[in-house]
Amino acid sequence: MTRKIKTLLFDLDGTILDTNELIIRSFLHALQGVAPEGFGREQMIPHMGLPLLDQMNFFSGLADASHLIPIYREMNLRLHDDLVKPFPHTLEVLQRLKQEGFQLGVVTTKIRLTTDKGLKLTGLFDLMDAIVTMDDVTQPKPDPEPVRLAMEQLGADPAATFMVGDSAVDMQSAIEAGAVPIGVAWSLKGEQLLREYGAQHVLQDMRDLYALVGLEPSPA
Repeated sequence: MTRKIKTLLFDLDGTILDTNELIIRSFLHALQGVAPEGFGREQMIPHMGLPLLDQMNFFSGLADASHLIPIYREMNLRLHDDLVKPFPHTLEVLQRLKQEGFQLGVVTTKIRLTTDKGLKLTGLFDLMDAIVTMDDVTQPKPDPEPVRLAMEQLGADPAATFMVGDSAVDMQSAIEAGAVPIGVAWSLKGEQLLREYGAQHVLQDMRDLYALVGLEPSPA
C-alpha cells in the first residue's frame, strides 16, 4: 500500500449485503412478458451493479423501460426483509474496524430509500460515516463521482482509502477516483473479472480486511 489505510468504502449489493436473490426475483417479476424467452439470472449477473434503469432498458430491449421500475420496486420492497442479509462476518468486521478508528462508508447505485432500509435491517447503518446513493450524484459508478463524493465528505486521502466492491464498475470508479480497488471473491461475476478490472486484492473472506489494514485477526 502506498500509505496506511484509514478509510474503507463499500459497495452495498453483492458486497456487504447479500441481495442477489432479491434483485433477481424483482427483475424477473418486472420483466415478465417483456424480456425475451429464456431470459434469466445468467443474463442478469454481468450487468448487476449498474443503475437500475440502465439494466431495465438493456434486459427489456426497450429504449425507455422506466415504466417497469415501479413494478420492480414494489416487488423489491415486498420481499426485502425476508431476503436481505449481510454476507458472513460483515457485521463483526465492520464493528471492529469502526472501534479501531477507521472511517467507513457506502457507495452504491441504489436509491436512498432501499439503501437505508437494507443497512438498518442488518445493523450496519450506524457504523457508516458516509452514505452515497444514486440520489446523491449526477454520474453513478463507473464514473468516479460517487467515490470522490464519499471521500470528500470524510476528508479522506484517496491513496489511504479502500473501495471494496463486487463488480467492474466498483473497480473502475475506485481507480478513477484515486482510491485502492478491492474485490470480493463472493461476487456473482467472478474473481477473475475483478482482477481484470484492476482489483489490487480480492477478499476471500471479509476478515481478510484485518491483515490488509494492519490489524491482528480477531480471536476465534
